[in-house]
Amino acid sequence: MGKTENIGRAELEILLYVQDHHPASVREVANHFAETKGNERTTILTVLERLRKKGYVKRRKIEGLFHYIPSSPKANMLQKLVDDFVEEALGGSVSPFLAYLVNGAKLTNEELHELKQLVRELEQAKDRKP
Repeated sequence: MGKTENIGRAELEILLYVQDHHPASVREVANHFAETKGNERTTILTVLERLRKKGYVKRRKIEGLFHYIPSSPKANMLQKLVDDFVEEALGGSVSPFLAYLVNGAKLTNEELHELKQLVRELEQAKDRKP
C-alpha cells in the first residue's frame, strides 16, 4: 500500500469490520451497522465503495453477490494509517504520539512489553547505522 487517501471515522469503523469479517457482503455489513449505529444500507454501500476507490478494500462476486475483502492484512493497514497520521497530522514528529502513550493511553502489560521490545529494536537499528 503506497500513499493512501485520508480515511474518516465512519470509513475506519467499516474497514475494521471488513478486516475482521471478510469476505463480507454488503448485507452483512449493513445489518451490523443498522443494529449498532442505525445506518441505512445505502450509506454502508456508499462507504464501502469509497473505501474500494481509495484502495482499502477489494470487491469480488461470490455466488452472485458482491463481497468486500481487505486490500492488505490488518496489521499492514493499521501501520499505514499510523504512518499517515504521524506524517500528516503530527508533521512527522512522534513526540506528541509518545506523550499520548505516556500520559493518556491505557496500556496492558502485554502492550507495554511490546513497546519495550520495539524500543530495543529501534536502539539496535540505530546502533547499526553509521
